[in-house]
Amino acid sequence: MTDPGESGPLGAGPAESADAETESTEGKGTGTAAGTAAAVEPETPADVAALADRIVEEVEDVIVGKRDAVEHVLVTVLARGHLLVEDVPGVGKTTLAKSVARSIDGSFKRVQFTPDLLPSDVTGVNVFNRRTDEFDFQPGPVFANVVLGDEINRAPPKTQSALLEAMEENQVTTDGTTRALPDPFCVIATQNDVEPGQTYELPVAEVDRFTKKIRLGYPDTEEEAAILGRLTGDHPVDAVEPVATIADVRRARRIVGEIEASEAVREYVARLAVFTRRNARLGASPRGSLALIRASQARAALDGRGYVIPDDVQAEAPTVLSHRIRTESGGTDGADVVSDALDRIRVE
Repeated sequence: MTDPGESGPLGAGPAESADAETESTEGKGTGTAAGTAAAVEPETPADVAALADRIVEEVEDVIVGKRDAVEHVLVTVLARGHLLVEDVPGVGKTTLAKSVARSIDGSFKRVQFTPDLLPSDVTGVNVFNRRTDEFDFQPGPVFANVVLGDEINRAPPKTQSALLEAMEENQVTTDGTTRALPDPFCVIATQNDVEPGQTYELPVAEVDRFTKKIRLGYPDTEEEAAILGRLTGDHPVDAVEPVATIADVRRARRIVGEIEASEAVREYVARLAVFTRRNARLGASPRGSLALIRASQARAALDGRGYVIPDDVQAEAPTVLSHRIRTESGGTDGADVVSDALDRIRVE
């Protein structure tokens, strides 16, 4: 069901260099990005925008007609968050996650969530070593830069909860020992929405940890024809080359965190969140407000700006807030509440 991972956490301490040499074919890119990106280390929001453009262009060679989706992934990564993709099977969710991981020369692991999956299959387990008479920790697939949780709602809540600490604190605790996860660390989870009778509803606490929720949708006729042409030979994801390094991503995230969000913008975000709470059974949490600020900072960086404007907030609010909202039974849903909030709340 899952690749148990390497012998130690990637990007988390002394074991990193050894892990880099033993990474499996699904774990690392080709390692050619260092020379490509070294001369253009991001130092300003404009540099972050250039970095994002390189990544988008590289991934678009594989993911046809989904530039918005690729940008959503980049915004999520730059905002130090996680992404939930709800869609039908076969629209490229796995390919998207793997392509982004390869383009930043990051480690990638995939977990197929099933009803019999155990929490230790995700986080890792201590295994008794007969030679040393001690227990050795075997890290699970969560120890990667990009972790794809495929059909996450097929596993019961007990297994889903294995991701809660990882997604919130970038660490995993097993048998009383806490281990740091790689930096950056991003979960991209897919959710099956066509077989509700064979899936489990995601706990609200878990949904709230996803920065954004998106749908890919079906390609149009021309896009699908282009996809078919590219897949007649080797899978195009194998041709994705690193155009950035993990160090570049870390620096970019630091720059994004320093982008100015004025008091007026912060108050605007807070009033949007309060509106959702007053007009739904369960509104956006303060974690959701923070996610919206961070996503807006990342959106500003993608435009090369060093400050957030209301347009950034309005662009990010639907994918950041909607999935956190629970309405009473009826014709409205979270997206409707967010749309009403954007229509009625003005920047002061």
